Amino acid sequence: MRLTGEVLDFIRRDALERFLRYVKIHTTSSEESGTNPSSKNQFELANLLREELLSIGVEAIVDEFCYLYATLPASDGVKSHPISFMAHLDTSPAVSGENVKPVIHKNYDGGEIRFVDDPNLVLSPKDSPELLEFVGQDIITASGTTLLGADDKAGIAIIMTMVAAFKKFPQLIHPEIRVCFTPDEEIGAGTAKIDISKLGKVCYTFDGGMIGEIENECFDAMGVKVRFIGLNVHPGYAKGKMINAAGIAARFYAMIPEYETPERTENREGFFHLLKMNGDESEATLQFIIRDFEHSRNEKRVELLRSLKDFFEKKYCGLKIDIEVKEQYRNFKEVLDKTPEVTEFAIRAIEMAGIKPIRKAIRGGTDGARLSFMGIPTPNVFAGGLLFHSKKEWIPVVAFEKAVEVGINICKLWAEKVCN
Repeated sequence: MRLTGEVLDFIRRDALERFLRYVKIHTTSSEESGTNPSSKNQFELANLLREELLSIGVEAIVDEFCYLYATLPASDGVKSHPISFMAHLDTSPAVSGENVKPVIHKNYDGGEIRFVDDPNLVLSPKDSPELLEFVGQDIITASGTTLLGADDKAGIAIIMTMVAAFKKFPQLIHPEIRVCFTPDEEIGAGTAKIDISKLGKVCYTFDGGMIGEIENECFDAMGVKVRFIGLNVHPGYAKGKMINAAGIAARFYAMIPEYETPERTENREGFFHLLKMNGDESEATLQFIIRDFEHSRNEKRVELLRSLKDFFEKKYCGLKIDIEVKEQYRNFKEVLDKTPEVTEFAIRAIEMAGIKPIRKAIRGGTDGARLSFMGIPTPNVFAGGLLFHSKKEWIPVVAFEKAVEVGINICKLWAEKVCN
C-alpha cells in the first residue's frame, strides 16, 4: 500500500518539524550519575512529548523514571493484539548534545559538506559513501560543535508523526498501539525500569541507520572493569619496592590484540574496546566493553583478561588486580528466530513502501535486545541517520517520510492478520 499525496504531505512536514524541535533539547545520558534516569534533563523532552500527545487526543503518562507510555486505541473493527513502537530519549555522552543547532543542507550536490561552527570539520562521501545515494536531496547535520541527535530523536519524530497521522487520517487502519520512549538507552539502561505490562505483544524500535535496514541480530555485550592496586614509593628510593599501578595498567592494555579493537574490525568481527583509562601509581582502572555476535567468543575474551591478571600478579609481586564483569545485553536473534513473523512483517512493510529491505546485524545494541529476552520480540527498523555519536552525524530528510510509511504499513499488516 502506498500512501496518498495528502497523507505524505502531512508526514513530510510534521516529522521534519518535530525532529528539528526535539534535537534542540539537551538529553545526554550519564554513566556516572547512578540515578534513574541518569540525567534529569531527559524529563524535559519526555514531558514535551506527553503534552504533544495529549494535545492530539492520545492518552500518555511520564513515570518517575522518565519512561513515557502512550496508548492509541485500535481502529474500529480491528481485533488483533496490541503492538508497541519504541525509541529512546537520550543521546550519547560520547559527544556533546547540548545546544544542538540543526542545519539543513538543501539539494546536496555530492561533494563536501562544511559545518558553520567549525570550518575545519568536513563531511564527505569518503566519511560516509551513503551520501551519494541522496544527491539532490536535503541533508541535516548539526553545526559542527555537537552531535545531531538523530540517534534517536529521529525515531521519536517518526513514531510521533505516525501516531499523529493515525489520528488525522482515520482511514489508516491499525491495531491498538502502545508507544514507549525510554531514557538511558545509550548507557545500556533503557529497559532497567521499564513496565512491560504497558507494552504490546510485539514491539518495533525505530533506532536503525540507513533507509531500508531491518535488524534482527545484535552484539552480545559485556562491560569489564579492571582495577590495579599497587604501591607508591618515593621515586628516588623505589627500586624493588614501587608497584606502579598506572604503568602496569598501560602494559596490561598493550597485551590486548590490536586486531581485536573497533578500529581494526568490521562486519561480524568482535572486539575489545577501551572506554576509559585513569589512575596513578597507587591505583589505576581500565574500563572495557567487549562485543561479539557469539556469547562464547566473548567468554573467551574474558578468559584472556583473567589469564593476563594471573600473569601480571605473578610478574609484579604484591600487585593486586580485580576484574569485574557485567553482562549488558545478549544477541536477540535467538528470540526473534522463534517468532519469525515479527521480523517478516517489518520486511514486507519496507517492501510495501517501495524500498529494498537490507537485513543487517547491528554492531551495537538497542532496547529491543533486552526487551526480546523479557518476552516481547522486538526487531529494529531504520530511522535514517548515519555516523551516529559524532559531530559528522547526518540524516536525509526523506528518511522521515519513508520510516513513517513503514510504520503505518507494519500496523496495517498486524491489523489485517486477524481481520482476514
